[in-house]
Amino acid sequence: MDSQVPIDTAKITGYHAHVYYDDRTRGDAAWLRNEVERTFTVRMGRWRDEPVGPHPQSMYQVAFETGEFARIVPWLMLNRRGLVILVHPNTGDAYADHAVNSLWLGEKLPLRLDFLRNLDD
Repeated sequence: MDSQVPIDTAKITGYHAHVYYDDRTRGDAAWLRNEVERTFTVRMGRWRDEPVGPHPQSMYQVAFETGEFARIVPWLMLNRRGLVILVHPNTGDAYADHAVNSLWLGEKLPLRLDFLRNLDD
């Protein structure tokens, strides 16, 4: 039996959803972005048409508070139109947030984790 103390979820200060797209799926990403912005209380990041940070392809970020999680994540599950979405908590540990404590909607993409290790050093 593991004797580790569970991590307190109070460490989560919010969440990010990263919506990945390419030239073929940009229209679906635009539709999703408009619907999310219209329907939920979120802060939208800008379109990133090139890989940035740990992200291996084009994406935009959707930031939301912990209380919005139960509304937005199920909606994304049903309405993502085949887009790949990474959802992760914000706890102050960027590596663990992206690599260990995240969830994927769709295919799991290979993140550039060395970038995150360097942030935490």
